Amino acid sequence: MLAFAALAWVPWSASEYHTHVLVTSFYYVILAIGWNLLAGYTGQFSLAHHTFAGVGAYTSALLVQYAHVPILVGIAAGVIVAAALGYGLGTLCLRMRAIYLALATWAFAESMRLLITVEYGITRGDLGLATPFLFATPRPTLYYFLFLVLAILAALAARELIDSRIGSYMRAIRDDEEAAAVMGVDTFKWKRFVFAVSAVFAAVAGGFQGHYVGLLSPTPMKFNEMAMVVVMVIVGGLRTFPGPILGAVFIEVLSEALRAWGEVRMVLFALLVILIARGYPEGLVGIARAIGRAASPPRWPRSPRGAGAGAAARASHPAAASLRAPEDTSCS
Repeated sequence: MLAFAALAWVPWSASEYHTHVLVTSFYYVILAIGWNLLAGYTGQFSLAHHTFAGVGAYTSALLVQYAHVPILVGIAAGVIVAAALGYGLGTLCLRMRAIYLALATWAFAESMRLLITVEYGITRGDLGLATPFLFATPRPTLYYFLFLVLAILAALAARELIDSRIGSYMRAIRDDEEAAAVMGVDTFKWKRFVFAVSAVFAAVAGGFQGHYVGLLSPTPMKFNEMAMVVVMVIVGGLRTFPGPILGAVFIEVLSEALRAWGEVRMVLFALLVILIARGYPEGLVGIARAIGRAASPPRWPRSPRGAGAGAAARASHPAAASLRAPEDTSCS
């Protein structure tokens, strides 16, 4: 309750600039949560996630401007288009593995960016496409609460998916796809499903963000935007539930603090990723857990009755463990 009260008080106590930074942080939270579902929990490394945010934003803006549909209808249409593209791209690419999947999705992302750039007559290219604001005022206060609610809903939806039977399929595919297939999991079906779901997360974020910034351009669809999302998830904690949330807020705030450093900050982020990956593979979540263990009183190990028999009966394969029970995604 205290956390929610503090979040609700922020826009009334902070400047418009700091409120805008937090609005952008919540936008990245939604993006990072969606990409973590795909890469962290399903093991599919896509480099087109940010493109679906652009698809959602441009679809809504074009429909509102040329077809004069209501903004929320335009955002909903953008989500549907992004989901269909995600489903189709997943159908084409998800039989590929590792670097080939990454390269195929990157090629798709670059193709979409170039298409939007050259279609000057429709999208206005690099000059930017004006979009109407969702609210009557461009001031960030109302958008702060909107994006806060969207981020909370995205987190709840992701947690529900992770804790469901589909979540166990996702972890089984990530841990050992061949073993999961042997156990009866339709691996291609569920990979494609998660790919489409992650595209929906991105399109929701992009659609609302487009009607907040008021001007769309292909620049945010460049690769450095995707790199930023990857950094956020890895720094926060890949394969953990709170990781994308912590990482998105931390990196966005840090990025604004280092804005005067220009592109040098990207080098600093790269070094940060290397250091965290080396020392704490679970990122900020792993650091928080280590601090929690260090602060907690020591516990004497105990051997409960029947522990040996239970350990002997436990399946040893990681995919079997993934199918059997959801992993602990709490940050303690």
